[in-house]
Amino acid sequence: MKIRTAILGYGRSGSTLHAGAIANNPHDFELAAVCDIDPARREEAQKRFGCAVYADCREMLQRGPLDLVSIVTRSDQHCRMACDCLAAGVNVLVTKPWAVDATEAERMVQAAEASGKRLLPWLPVRWASDLRRLRELVAAGTIGNVFLIRRLVSCFSRRNDWQTERQFGGGYLLNWGPHILDSAVLLKGIPVKSVYAGMRQTINPGDTEDLFLAVLTLTDGTLVTAEHTMAVDDLPNWFIQGDQGTIAAYGNRITIHRHTPAMPGDPTQYTGMRAVVSEKREETVGPDIYGDETVIYGEIAQALRGGKPFPVRPADALGLTRLLDAIRLSSETNRVVELEESS
Repeated sequence: MKIRTAILGYGRSGSTLHAGAIANNPHDFELAAVCDIDPARREEAQKRFGCAVYADCREMLQRGPLDLVSIVTRSDQHCRMACDCLAAGVNVLVTKPWAVDATEAERMVQAAEASGKRLLPWLPVRWASDLRRLRELVAAGTIGNVFLIRRLVSCFSRRNDWQTERQFGGGYLLNWGPHILDSAVLLKGIPVKSVYAGMRQTINPGDTEDLFLAVLTLTDGTLVTAEHTMAVDDLPNWFIQGDQGTIAAYGNRITIHRHTPAMPGDPTQYTGMRAVVSEKREETVGPDIYGDETVIYGEIAQALRGGKPFPVRPADALGLTRLLDAIRLSSETNRVVELEESS
């Protein structure tokens, strides 16, 4: 039996990433309903899928029956809508950021536990082609002991929508932070011990940040910088430093440079010593550096049907939200913020 699914929020992401993935899994999903406050969006969805359309979420839940609601609305609406869906006895998928802070995230987790339904956080970067290959390289010791991980996304464009308003859950920390920070920490899979961060509003209107820079210290001492910045020139999305070389990634292009420096006999000549071993190679990974939505929805179907567990647990997303909260607090107070190891 197909999973009767509704999309709550048929905007840019809802109508493309999520609707497309549902359409690409026709044996698993039936798009039964779409809810959006925009009449034009509702008309577009009805023509495309022949599904029921609604302007009000509660009416959609009353009409049912539904097995899954994918929430792809404004960030400040996620918690309330997820709790309403769970209370109505429907499984929920919540796009990133699934909550604006840890208080909301904890409320959603409690609602899921009370309802007995599934709460599925949408963190597609966990399926990213670059992250998966980089994890393999680091785990294999390709560049020795990794002591510094730099993770960065840059752009040079301006927005003029709700993402520039903090009251709506806007800002680049919540918008880009889940992609950047989740992958940066997952690379070694070691908890964050502390964070020091700064955020700025640079070229966008509104009242919230479009730039953030966080320096994380992992419990094993590894340093991680995670950043969204405004820059015209291309910068590496990853720059990973080990005691036997470096790895750089631009999009889906990865360069691995192994280098073992010799110990100079004359200490004044250290800068001119050549490597004992020097190797450079390049790889190209798949294009899905933010994950493949069709694949992810296939795994959602397996999880809802009692197959293998969904790879992203609510506890994972809650820990990420607590890290985002710590970054904001560090920026606002100009101090290092300690995190509990369990997060």
